[in-house]
Amino acid sequence: MPKRYKKRLPPYLSPIGAWAFALGTSVGWGSLVVTSNTYLMQAGPLGSCLGVILGAVVMLIIAWNYHYMMNCYPETGGSYAFVRNAMGFDQGFLIAWFVIITYLAMLWANASSLPLFARYFMGDTFEFGYMYNIFGYDVYFGEALLSIGTLVIIAFLCSRHKRLTSLAMIALATVFSVGITVCFLVSLVRNRTPVEPQVIPDKDILPQVFRIAVISPWAFIGFENISHAAEEFHFDQKRSFEVLSVAVVTAALLYIFVILLSVSAYPPEYANWLEYIRDLPNLSGIKGLPPFYAAHRYFGMAGVWTLLAALLALIITSLIGNIFALSRLFYALSQDDLVSKKFAEVNERGTPEKAIIFIVCVSAVIPFIGRTAIGWIVDVTTLGATMIYAFVSSATVKIAMTRDDTMEKYTGVAGVATMLIFMVYVLGMSVFTTNYAIDKAALFLFAVWAVLGILYFRVLLKNDKKNRFGKSLSVWVALLSHLMLISLVWVSQMIMDETHQAMINIQQHYINAGYGADQSWFIEEALESIRNINALSVVVVVIIFASAVGILLTSYTLMRKRANQSEEELSAMQEMANTDPLTGVRSKHAYAQMEKAVDDAINAGTVPNFAVVVCDVNGLKFVNDTLGHKAGDAYIKSASEMISGIFKHSTIYRTGGDEFVVLLRGRDYKHRAELLHQLHDTSVAHIAEGSVVVSGGSSDYVPKQDHDIHDVFVRADALMYEEKMSLKGMGAKTRE
Repeated sequence: MPKRYKKRLPPYLSPIGAWAFALGTSVGWGSLVVTSNTYLMQAGPLGSCLGVILGAVVMLIIAWNYHYMMNCYPETGGSYAFVRNAMGFDQGFLIAWFVIITYLAMLWANASSLPLFARYFMGDTFEFGYMYNIFGYDVYFGEALLSIGTLVIIAFLCSRHKRLTSLAMIALATVFSVGITVCFLVSLVRNRTPVEPQVIPDKDILPQVFRIAVISPWAFIGFENISHAAEEFHFDQKRSFEVLSVAVVTAALLYIFVILLSVSAYPPEYANWLEYIRDLPNLSGIKGLPPFYAAHRYFGMAGVWTLLAALLALIITSLIGNIFALSRLFYALSQDDLVSKKFAEVNERGTPEKAIIFIVCVSAVIPFIGRTAIGWIVDVTTLGATMIYAFVSSATVKIAMTRDDTMEKYTGVAGVATMLIFMVYVLGMSVFTTNYAIDKAALFLFAVWAVLGILYFRVLLKNDKKNRFGKSLSVWVALLSHLMLISLVWVSQMIMDETHQAMINIQQHYINAGYGADQSWFIEEALESIRNINALSVVVVVIIFASAVGILLTSYTLMRKRANQSEEELSAMQEMANTDPLTGVRSKHAYAQMEKAVDDAINAGTVPNFAVVVCDVNGLKFVNDTLGHKAGDAYIKSASEMISGIFKHSTIYRTGGDEFVVLLRGRDYKHRAELLHQLHDTSVAHIAEGSVVVSGGSSDYVPKQDHDIHDVFVRADALMYEEKMSLKGMGAKTRE
């Protein structure tokens, strides 16, 4: 498991500051301008509110998983750090890759919403310097300048004034929370008309509720951004769930308030809110924004200005929150050498300033590609958030199993299962229905991002000097599977859209030519038939691909098992060759390997101090001749045990029939004189007992004098021979 970072960012975030960052990042421009329309069109006020509540419950489970992982690994990097610690660098890279695009998408969405804000409420103030039209959106230099200027100001604030940024987030989060709540409460008091219909007519309520719950990862993504700065908390990590849960509940309430506010009033020319919402594409100004229309209806321009302040606060907090989270993520990635080391540099304020500058420079291009394209990029957050939460929940399961934390096993499994269900549903909607959950352009962009991930991972593998990546096939399989699935859904949508348009064109041609009347019913039946065949084709391809991947993984596992088995067998053979079969100490072959290694170290000038002890067993020939070789073997084993018992912290080699060599380092080297004296005393005592006698001689390595270990051995061998003669004089047996 990777070590904690040596360099840590200084703590400064208070609980209320962390709450403001979590809440301010999870809600943005879409909560007032898009969310009510999207939700209401799909489930009505009742279905939308129930869906938001269900989604919030799911997010509370995810919040608990984040809380658990932050307490296990309170370091910078959030989802990346959690997955890297739990699963390894391969999976860590995978999650980081999708966190980056998801957070960038949210950042770009809110940056490009500033020109829309100006168009809605400031007229053509910034519509100067017309440049071009891209995907049906007019791009003005003035509007681009507005977005870039705002990003630069926020970047300066985030990099130079951390505490001021935190206070600003608290103030802005309070502004939009209070503003939305006040407008809702006023509508609740003044509205006397019952809200009808409460759900979309002619549709079951449960699918409507589930449809809203499924997009909860999109609605709440960003609430976990404080996990990327866990080491900057100026409070106990154990309070992180309290902060996250309050942020989730606050966000859910604000979504519900906006939904109910949006249906509380509608222009008199419409029979109900549903007609009004469905006609929004044809409306402009305040009428085109249901929450603002309702606020104006109940307390005039004061309501509009209140929501204006709330909307601007939502945009600014989202920009700050995403830059904050991304800069910490790049800081963590830089610490692990996954991106440039410059991103790990911090300024005197303890902020990864260069990471912030990089994020703003990349984002400065976005205002020039138009809001339409940004809308496609924003769609990727639905899939991106789902993947992020699934990975973090999976990491929670793994760590919980290691630590035997029962509750987190359940919350982790619940998080993984729920996110997988959500992902299958979102992709299924894009294949089996025409009501696409994700636009085909967004799917194409997501596929491109997967390809870039494969290429970047290849670069990491090539430059991986620490051998941290490539431990499994998980990254390749995940990215390729993701690429294949997304591409299939994209192609499916392209085929269906083109088929639909072609059939409409054919019908129009025949109507214009006077050959027939409107046959839309026939077209719908034909399209349904084509859609079923198309969906079946996608399912079959997915099953075939999944089977192929399964076979690949099974084969890879088998090959790795065999490779490991071969490595174990080779290791066992090497160990056998390096072990003396009679005594169990190192063999003559092992001594030759050690001798080469020491000689290389001597030549390189890196060898530490060492000494060599040469031992010879006295009287082995006498034992063999008088008692037999079996007794001789027992005698050698006794000698080996005697030497091992004295030189307990050294490596002992049997280099001949009755010859042993000991390499002394560390503790035994420091006490070599005492140990050699102990060997002598033991042998003297054994002479009287008739036990095994071992002669020993020791010599130290002398730098600049000894050219190799053999020079040391020669001196030790000569001293051993002198000891042998001395012991012989005391009655010890010799070869003679």
